[in-house]
Amino acid sequence: MRMRTALAAAAALALAGCSDAAISAPDGALLAKGGNPGAVYVTSNSPAGNQVLAFARSADGTLSPAGAFATGGTGTGSGLGSQGAVILTDDGGWLLAVSAGSDHVSAFRVRPDGLVLTDAEPSGGDMPISVTEHGGVVYVLNAGGAGNVSGFTLSPQGELAPLAGSTRPLSAAGVGPAQVEFSPDGTVLVVTEKMTSRIDSYTVGTDGLAGAPVAHPSAGVTPFGFAFSGRDRLIVSEAFGGAPDASATSSYILGSGGSLTTVSPSVPTTETAACWVAISRDGRYAYTTNTGSGSVSGYSIGGDGTLTLLDADGRTGVTGAGSTPIDEDFSRDGRFLYVLGAGSHAVHAFAFASDGSLTPVGTTPGLPAGAVGLAAR
Repeated sequence: MRMRTALAAAAALALAGCSDAAISAPDGALLAKGGNPGAVYVTSNSPAGNQVLAFARSADGTLSPAGAFATGGTGTGSGLGSQGAVILTDDGGWLLAVSAGSDHVSAFRVRPDGLVLTDAEPSGGDMPISVTEHGGVVYVLNAGGAGNVSGFTLSPQGELAPLAGSTRPLSAAGVGPAQVEFSPDGTVLVVTEKMTSRIDSYTVGTDGLAGAPVAHPSAGVTPFGFAFSGRDRLIVSEAFGGAPDASATSSYILGSGGSLTTVSPSVPTTETAACWVAISRDGRYAYTTNTGSGSVSGYSIGGDGTLTLLDADGRTGVTGAGSTPIDEDFSRDGRFLYVLGAGSHAVHAFAFASDGSLTPVGTTPGLPAGAVGLAAR
């Protein structure tokens, strides 16, 4: 009860005073104005108080600041080395964000005029870095200590309740996890481990409880971000320890019991430190952000999951030298790809074409240092 009272006060303070924050527009003003078709959300990850920074999306894909919304927790002020620090639920009605500095996960109701904080709860471990949801079941990946995944239920009112008996270990301690995500049908959880070059799978019962982890060797070194194309095609980036121009992307078929069958092993990006993965809404193309190269590599995805690099130089999109592209996501209508530049402190927008090509349409600067996570609608 004390936690919920404190959260209500934090939410009220955020709604009343965020016009004085770095994101200067009043909360939700631009989200509501003129029937904007969507929005982009990034977390500030500030140790002084984590916020979700909202940007209204115009019809041409450009963004405008639309408010800052306190999570009720704190960030770390530096990169989390993960994908999925902030996500939208499958139905688009809720936004979930981790606060790694205070070990919290927060839920927000998504409204036409902004976000409303409904709950923030301890993450079930130390240093939460990634979150996923399917059918009202939420799992958080905690990277601190020995590391674990821990489950919650998300109520129709936006309350997060710990799922008793759901906490599970990773394949070992100190594995450097990067992401957790449900399979499209919600029957399997997948976790990537950077330090061990393993991909873990957990079968999930109808009660929402994950089973024991089953570790699979990654096709390449340093598996990082991933996303699903279709029902069972898993696309995973491989940073190869940040070795220059050595990163790659692999594809797998995920079996119903959590098995992994490699389809395309380690198809090179020709770039450095491929980390985050996004799939086009039509499921035909995959994109990795190359943190060390200031670029985005695109791949076509065959019907069997085969990957083919779109551009020989691996540079389907360019965010620029020193931009350090990290998180990325497609708008819900599939027309735009948004990329968070940790070095440029900006969101870079690209228009997506049916042949998989990307065209820059604008850059929105002014993000705080250490900002992480990106979700788009």
